[in-house]
Amino acid sequence: METKTTTLPRITIKYCTQCKWMLRAAYFAQELLSTFSTDLGEVALIPATGGVFTVTMYHSGAGDDAAIRETVLWDRKTNGGFPEVKVLKSLVRNVVDPARDLGHTDRALRAANVPVQEGTVAGVSQGQDQGVARQGPGQGQEECQDCK
Repeated sequence: METKTTTLPRITIKYCTQCKWMLRAAYFAQELLSTFSTDLGEVALIPATGGVFTVTMYHSGAGDDAAIRETVLWDRKTNGGFPEVKVLKSLVRNVVDPARDLGHTDRALRAANVPVQEGTVAGVSQGQDQGVARQGPGQGQEECQDCK
């Protein structure tokens, strides 16, 4: 009897606590878990500083390649902002199950003619504070210089 080990993808969302981006990170995590449910092994929130907001996926290689690969799906500094949820879902889908139909998300991306390949800036929310109320630094916490 052959035993197979299935390793589901792990997604990490590293966010800046000084910039007050925890709610945004949690919202993205909720959306990914709602859409992909048991196709993901974990979505982890990682608090950091320095204006960082990075979404990374750790997943098995294709075919017989059992090595764990690290794929940066989105980096605020590289991509110039935050992804729209539909773009992030599409980026995750492209790794988890490329043949999967995301329904209204795919239709919205096609209608907007948005390319959804890793490393593109399509679908970026240009204002870094768009949709999230910005608060001042907490007590004993300096304001982040990278996100002013």
